[in-house]
Amino acid sequence: MAYIGKQPRKAALTASDIEDGIITAAKIEDGAVVAAEIASNAVTTAKINADAVTSAKIADNAVNSEHYTDGSIDTAHIADANVTQGKIADQAINEAKMQISNSPTNGYALTAQSGNTGGMTWASVGGANYVNLANAQSTTDVSEIAINGVFNHSLYKFYKLFLYILPSASNNTAQMQVRDSSNNNVTGNKYKSIAGGKTIYGSGQGDIAFDRWDGTYFMIVQNQKASAPDGAFIDMTLRPYFSADSPSAGTWINWSVGYTRHTNELWSQANGTGNEDSTTNLSGGGMRFYYGGCDVSEYQYNLYGVKYAWVR
Repeated sequence: MAYIGKQPRKAALTASDIEDGIITAAKIEDGAVVAAEIASNAVTTAKINADAVTSAKIADNAVNSEHYTDGSIDTAHIADANVTQGKIADQAINEAKMQISNSPTNGYALTAQSGNTGGMTWASVGGANYVNLANAQSTTDVSEIAINGVFNHSLYKFYKLFLYILPSASNNTAQMQVRDSSNNNVTGNKYKSIAGGKTIYGSGQGDIAFDRWDGTYFMIVQNQKASAPDGAFIDMTLRPYFSADSPSAGTWINWSVGYTRHTNELWSQANGTGNEDSTTNLSGGGMRFYYGGCDVSEYQYNLYGVKYAWVR
């Protein structure tokens, strides 16, 4: 730069020599602004790009619970087997939070049943050799009473059933079929059953007998009435067929049935036996009760496993 006379004395450039707002980003060298040039608390939220803070920028153990949004920790962010006993409050787990194969009944105990859902079952503790495997009741019309997945070959060879059953229409016959482990009904002309007994009506009485030979079901109660006092009470013993047992004699049942109709002084009692002689393995299976021409109007049952070993 040219000048007239003596060369001016050099002077340092100060901040007051620079007008406010005239230094643009293009005038700042890349990488020239270091941490020391940034005032404390000067970086605001608006100056941080979304998703710019990575896990490497967060110090270990720096995020505590006050920074979690309520309800933000979901199941996907809890590693398997990481909820320890210390993380569960006392008295925090109730029956609804447990996987149990049946519904609770007052006075029953929770028992280990490896073949049942969740490995646990509510069962009666009244006797050491009888274990309650299933129970239910209803006053709503249903097409059948399904008692599934109750036959456990490794634990029980005999079963005891107490059943109350009422048809939705009169003059219908209560029928029974066994089921395999996939809840498929065992069909075919393999069912044989016979029963007999007495009926009393007013001052008269008569014999009753019914049988079903090479049929597709067991005939349990014949020509039942449909009013509430006519519900049949059935006491049945079952020995299901398990392919691991010998001899292969099929499924055997023995039962007694009685029902009363007090308004007409009708009393009926019958005893029966039956055999289903197919070679369908019933381990893991069950049974069903139904009427041939109507729904089941009411029912209640308790099924027990008998813990005696099969002797052959």
